[in-house]
Amino acid sequence: MRQEEIILASASPRRRELFTLFNLPYCCVSTDLDENQLPDESPIDYVTRLALEKGKAVQTEALVLSADTIVVCEGEVLGKPANDQEAREMLRRMRGKPHSVLTALALRQKSTGLLLQDICLTQVLMRSYSDSDIESYIQSDDYRDKAGGYAIQHKDFHPVAAVQGCYANVMGLPLCNLACLLQKAGIAVEVDIPKACQRHLEITCEVYPQILARCMQVSQASRWDSR
Repeated sequence: MRQEEIILASASPRRRELFTLFNLPYCCVSTDLDENQLPDESPIDYVTRLALEKGKAVQTEALVLSADTIVVCEGEVLGKPANDQEAREMLRRMRGKPHSVLTALALRQKSTGLLLQDICLTQVLMRSYSDSDIESYIQSDDYRDKAGGYAIQHKDFHPVAAVQGCYANVMGLPLCNLACLLQKAGIAVEVDIPKACQRHLEITCEVYPQILARCMQVSQASRWDSR
């Protein structure tokens, strides 16, 4: 299996933090795209399209990893709040309710036409935090540049009551799904990713065996792309 520098098409410090666990050579290139949802575009189509477009925006012959994460509450996509008031409204809307977090991954190499894609879904239940909890969190400015206006890992706010699925996915990079894509692309992954993820995030994960089994058995979208 080969090992080469991977271009991470993201400015997210959370994705950089998580990708570092792979112990692979990489560099980051941020992209600037119109991230508005198209009319009648489903959440899955929307997040998949953005992940792919982020990768295509990086002009290189190297292997490019791109990702996009969205929050879906009551059937509506909640993007990144533009200001304090939008963040306040999103957090109030999600309070005590379940929502879905979807992350789409795209691994692409223009020089060979390789394109691998996957998508990860996590169900999240928010706790019944108070208005004062919301205000304290907003004052921290941590909500900025985050889908749904929150970070699951924030130790003071700790907004989430329960997670069904991949915890790292809610942070923006489902590591087991990505490990499978990298292996399919011929990239040597020598780190025990489930163990590294749980140790780094200080969590216990019960879903990684099912995720790894599904990813290794089924290639959701693996093709040679001539575009």
